[in-house]
Amino acid sequence: MRFVVQRVREASVSVEQQVIGQIGHGLLVFVGVADSDDRQIADKMIDKLSKLRNKNTSSKDFRQLVRELAMFEGYEATRDLALEDVKVETPICTADCKQVAGKKMVIVPILRAGLGMVDGLQELMPSTFVGHVGMYRDPETHEPHEYYAKLPDSIDQRDVLVVDPMAVAPIQYLRKQGVKNIKLMVLVAAPEGIEAVLEADPDVRIYTCSIDEGLNERAYIVPGLGDAGDRIFGTL
Repeated sequence: MRFVVQRVREASVSVEQQVIGQIGHGLLVFVGVADSDDRQIADKMIDKLSKLRNKNTSSKDFRQLVRELAMFEGYEATRDLALEDVKVETPICTADCKQVAGKKMVIVPILRAGLGMVDGLQELMPSTFVGHVGMYRDPETHEPHEYYAKLPDSIDQRDVLVVDPMAVAPIQYLRKQGVKNIKLMVLVAAPEGIEAVLEADPDVRIYTCSIDEGLNERAYIVPGLGDAGDRIFGTL
């Protein structure tokens, strides 16, 4: 699977162009733009995202769609993992193969909604470790705050993939734990959220299936998905 993206140098994110956009020193990766060879995959992602947005989609179907989109997106987010040579004994002979080098990646879902993306990613990468970070949004300022964290040992020596359907990220908390390489994988994002993350930490790479219009007065993404956690767990 190869997602084709346009690389541009500009100060803001273009919703129409569907790009990898430069914001300061930060990098945004828009997943889902494909060449003709991958058109069927791109069409499937577009179709699944449309169903995910639909307010009439059941919790069961919403969970399945989140899982499937996370797996598709995970291919792009793990494209640059380093490989190393390894010899493997097949039933026939010894073969020269390759495997992912270094320590296992850590997936860090943001509670609750990020949990819905873990299964799809672990289907793609079964040996990954999983940490958890709980966050809540201040009802007045809409600023995110951490309230819980449980992370694997030696996380400071591992690549970390933070996952949340709608771009709430404990980047500074993870930096304090010594994490050097952080990727943020979301399903939809608002330009305001992208800019806030990359202005605070330009070394984070953000992966998203959609750049939406913006935020409303309640800091919900428009058109967005609604409350992804409630929709995943049926607590509407």
